[in-house]
Amino acid sequence: MNLIYIIIIVEYKKVTTPTQQMFEAMVKASKGDDVYSEDESTNDLESYVAKLTGHEAALFTVSGTMANQLALLSHLSYPPYSIICDHRSHVYAYEAGGISFHSRASVTPLIPINKIHITLSEIQSSIIPDTNIHYAPTRVISLENTLSGLIFPIEEIYRISEFARNRGLRIHLDGARLWNASAETGIEMKQYGKLFDSMSLCFSKGLGAPIGSIIVGNMDFVKRARHLRKLFGGGWRQPGPLAAAAKFALETNYPNKLKETHILARELASGLSKLGIRIVNPVHTNMVFIDTSTTKIGSTDALAEKLEEHGIKIFGNASTMARLVVHYQIEKKAIERLINVVGEIC
Repeated sequence: MNLIYIIIIVEYKKVTTPTQQMFEAMVKASKGDDVYSEDESTNDLESYVAKLTGHEAALFTVSGTMANQLALLSHLSYPPYSIICDHRSHVYAYEAGGISFHSRASVTPLIPINKIHITLSEIQSSIIPDTNIHYAPTRVISLENTLSGLIFPIEEIYRISEFARNRGLRIHLDGARLWNASAETGIEMKQYGKLFDSMSLCFSKGLGAPIGSIIVGNMDFVKRARHLRKLFGGGWRQPGPLAAAAKFALETNYPNKLKETHILARELASGLSKLGIRIVNPVHTNMVFIDTSTTKIGSTDALAEKLEEHGIKIFGNASTMARLVVHYQIEKKAIERLINVVGEIC
C-alpha cells in the first residue's frame, strides 16, 4: 500500500517544535565533550534512559535511523547473515537501504497475516538455519512498536523474545514510538526493555525534542555501538544542550500528553468516518490512516487543494491513501475544525 504523509497545520504547528521552557533547559546544559564521554548532560540522559528501560547502558545518537543501523550492526560480526523483520519496518523500508549498506546483511521481510503485527509462528517458519551454505542464516529478529501507530501486543513479544533467546538469536526493537505504546497500555518501559537485547527510542517528533534518538543495551553492546557511531561520523563534541532538550521532552511529555494525542486521533477518525472516509487501520495511538476513494473528494491532492481554500494546509499527491498524525501541540479545536471543513467539502 503506497502511503503518503498528511500533516495537519490549521493555525498550529505542522510538526512539533521546541518550547521556550525547552530552550531554557538547553541554555542550562553542560558543554562537555561527548566523544570522550565527558558531557554531564549527555551522560545524565543516557543513565536516565538506561535505568528507565532496565538496561545497563545507553548511547545518544543524532537520529532514529542512525540508532537502528548502529544497533543492528553492533549485533552482527561478519557475513553471511540475515535479519527478520516486518516488511513495513522502518529499518527495512525507510532507512535508505541501510541494512544492506552498513551491515551487509540479507533481510527476510514478513507480511503479517493479521495485518497488525508479525507473530511467533510466522517468524519460526521463516528462520534460516545455519546448516546450509547456500543461505544467509538468521542472526537478528527486529520488531517495531508502534508500527504505523499500531501497538504490538506484549504477550506476543514475550513469546518471540523467549524463542529468540532459546535459539541464540539477538532481538532488537525499533521503539521510536514505544513511548506511545507505553502511554496507551500503561506497560512500563522496563517491561518492554527486558524482552530485547537492544532498543532504539526517539526524542523528536512525538516527544517534541529538536533532534535525537537513543540506543539501550548491555555495556559491551553500547561500547561497540559507541565505536561504530564514531565510524559513522556520529561522534559529537558538545551535544549537552540537545541532550537536555531530549530529557526535558521525555520528562514533560511522556506519558500524559501522549495519551491525549491518542484520544484526539480517535476523535479525528470517528469524525472522518462519519463523513464517509474509510479508516484503514485501527487507531491504537496517534496515527489515522485514511482512504478517500469512497468519497467524492478523490485523491489527497484534491483534498489538499480544497482544504487550502479554507486556510488548512496538508501535503497530498495522486494517491487516495494517507496518514494523519496528531502530536501534542495540536489542540482539540484544530481537530474539530478539520472535521467541519471536510464535512463541507463532502
